[in-house]
Amino acid sequence: MTFRPAWSTTLRVAGGLALCAALEGVAIAHGVSEGDQGFIENTSGPQIGPFLYLGAKHMVTGYDHLLFLLGVIFFLYRLRDVAGYVTLFAVGHSTTLIAGVLLGTNVNAYLVDAVIGLSVVYKALDNLGAFRTWFGVQPDARTAVLIFGFFHGFGLATKLQDFALSSDGLVANLLAFNVGVEIGQVLALSGILILMGYWRRTRSFARYAFAANVVLMAAGFLLTGYQLAGFFIGDPA
Repeated sequence: MTFRPAWSTTLRVAGGLALCAALEGVAIAHGVSEGDQGFIENTSGPQIGPFLYLGAKHMVTGYDHLLFLLGVIFFLYRLRDVAGYVTLFAVGHSTTLIAGVLLGTNVNAYLVDAVIGLSVVYKALDNLGAFRTWFGVQPDARTAVLIFGFFHGFGLATKLQDFALSSDGLVANLLAFNVGVEIGQVLALSGILILMGYWRRTRSFARYAFAANVVLMAAGFLLTGYQLAGFFIGDPA
């Protein structure tokens, strides 16, 4: 879908960019908190309930995941289409989350998270019709969502690999964590869809959809830049 930019929204976009700058601090906190890390490292045996909760908490507070999903559903009006795309993302996310931990796949966390940030940029550009305008081609949206889902799953797997996970009950706990992630995804998306449904019924949606995706793209670039800075210069002392 293409847009006619509303240049009167410049101030709104600027305000959105300021909000994106604030997301940099959120990006630093995103992951697994110290308290949750302590529980994960000290637990032994199957702990289904707690890992369900931790998985749901991760998704609800995972701003990078939610920004990408917001871009995915931005122009999806039928629940069947939403369910299809979200299922593809869940398959990709679940596969690399579980396989990455069980197989001990070693991937640099900063680079994976940088790709996750770029997934937000990609989806915003896709919503803006940039690929067809610039290159005359339209990437397959379903394939892209599945591939980026793999990277989103690797993002969490790299964090869990930093912990001393007990082998006792590991598979059961990983499965419970993954189910919790999907529960959190459904809860978060339900709220987003309600808000989007209300916004789409107003005249402002057509007027500000372009600006909203520009802000979404800026947020993705900021997330990517933060992770690349961490990769090249490391965490501040």
